[in-house]
Amino acid sequence: MTRTIAFFDFDGTITCKDTLFEIIRFQKGNGALYRGLLKLSPWLAAMKLHMISNAAAKEKMLTLFFKDTPLNDFQEKCNRFIEEQLPRLIRPGALREINKHKQNNTTVVVVTASAGNWVEGWCRQNDIICIATKLEVRENKISGKINGRNCNGIEKVNRIKACFQLDHYDTIIAYGDTKGDK
Repeated sequence: MTRTIAFFDFDGTITCKDTLFEIIRFQKGNGALYRGLLKLSPWLAAMKLHMISNAAAKEKMLTLFFKDTPLNDFQEKCNRFIEEQLPRLIRPGALREINKHKQNNTTVVVVTASAGNWVEGWCRQNDIICIATKLEVRENKISGKINGRNCNGIEKVNRIKACFQLDHYDTIIAYGDTKGDK
């Protein structure tokens, strides 16, 4: 029997937008998002100019918007986001491709730099394995930091290899839309 595994990036590949901005918008509102982006603009520019890493810029953003948010409150809003907002962001073609793989008994895995808090529930609903960035929690509150490494670039490869023995698969397929997915 041929064994196949398919890895999908989430933001921009399965979704039509970056979900970090959308989870901020959902939890904090448009005004807070735009004010925050203005405050963060030096950090975002530094990231675009490759002066700081994506992970460092992401932590600045997470800290600004979510630091000291009780984990239970944050997760409850993430769960609501999965139910209320995320379905509108899913690309129909990506979902068709995922379902085609599942019908062919392909192991389907989402590998994403987004936090598992707003991706894992969707993956569970769709019977998909999820490998995601983890947020650091201190005293049951979001710290604004990433727990471990941001699941982007080579870290995606490291996480995949930690979870799967790829030599057990005859076919490996990967879907992504950025250089961080290569």
